[in-house]
Amino acid sequence: MKDAVSRAVPGKMSPALRLILYLGLVSMFGDIIYEGARSVNGPYLKVLAANAAVVGLVAGAGEFIGYALRLLTGYLSDRTRSYWVSVFIGYGLLVSVPLLALAGAWQAAAALILMERIGKAIRSPGRDTLISHAGSQVGTGMSFGLHEALDQFGALTGPLLFTLFFAFTVKGPAGPQSYRHAYSLLWVPFILVLALLIAAFRKFPRPETLAAEKTAPGSDKLSTVFWLYTLFIFLCACGFANFLIIAFHFKSAGVFSDARIPLMYALAMGIDGISALAIGKAYDVMKKKRGDGNAGLELLFFTPFLSALIPLLVFSSGPAAAAAGMCVWGIVMGAHETIMRSAIADITPLHKRGIGYGIFNTSYGLAMLVGASLQGLLYTRSIPQIIIFTIFSQVAALAVFFVLRARITGLRRSGE
Repeated sequence: MKDAVSRAVPGKMSPALRLILYLGLVSMFGDIIYEGARSVNGPYLKVLAANAAVVGLVAGAGEFIGYALRLLTGYLSDRTRSYWVSVFIGYGLLVSVPLLALAGAWQAAAALILMERIGKAIRSPGRDTLISHAGSQVGTGMSFGLHEALDQFGALTGPLLFTLFFAFTVKGPAGPQSYRHAYSLLWVPFILVLALLIAAFRKFPRPETLAAEKTAPGSDKLSTVFWLYTLFIFLCACGFANFLIIAFHFKSAGVFSDARIPLMYALAMGIDGISALAIGKAYDVMKKKRGDGNAGLELLFFTPFLSALIPLLVFSSGPAAAAAGMCVWGIVMGAHETIMRSAIADITPLHKRGIGYGIFNTSYGLAMLVGASLQGLLYTRSIPQIIIFTIFSQVAALAVFFVLRARITGLRRSGE
């Protein structure tokens, strides 16, 4: 395994880039596990007799836990600087995903789904801080874009594995036992995640030595730009369609077969990875061109418009429109995972970065909880109400964006 890892990460690269690639490979296999599972968790809960409201609540609670706990884990990572410890614990909790094969009721499956989200909350602030250390040399946008591209390659592969499994082993509607066999396949990437983490830690036990502080090291307060940015993202995420509900609709309305539902998720993940690289590069170019670390935030202008379009497409009964909606969903997700993470590294000082990620992700998780829960309840009433809710959220987000842009412009003119 050690030789395989060495071949996967060439030794002639800069240490910063090698660390990013190591963490990207860890995330790639991690995404094969949990994104593969997420592509079918909605239908799995349905065959275990959960209704749309329950699925929406599980989806929202999972996202909230996965993000809100980062306030605590981000604070602890800043206080202890034990980034690797949190990363190991967080990825270790991915064991809950293959254990879904043992779930006999939707309550047990829901508990394991939430456990996986807890693991993500534990590992993410530490991992993103490690990437930001390396990103000070490579470029924050490109660093998170490259990491996201590798991450999404795994997110593409995982759902494809489930697609192939159902296509070749299941005839007709899939039952609980078929899903359990599919979840059992995920033990292999779980072992690879642990092996890669061990190799990365042995090569980079102190990655903070790669960092070059570029934000006000003496500042103890998070800026106005940070708080406006966090509010904007909260409103965007609140109206962002959750895939568990989308997948529930695909199965309930018969839009796609059991095999094609994870294929749609794989499509979105592939587009997510491609768009992440392009958006990450554009983010760095805008910062360099204008000589302003906040300039890249203006790329977020398009996300409310695209987010408002998604429910119009994915909740239709036509497969072509639904597939187009998943493509748009992937583009927006690429922006979320690239700019949103890169920006925190640029608008917070290094010694406040863990808590900055924590506060930001808590807000993001709260938005997911509110948004997904409401979408699940509204789905039981009427789909047009989901569309109205989404448009309202994105219009509010756009209003905050203009305030944020005015603030950035003011800072640029004043030379701050």
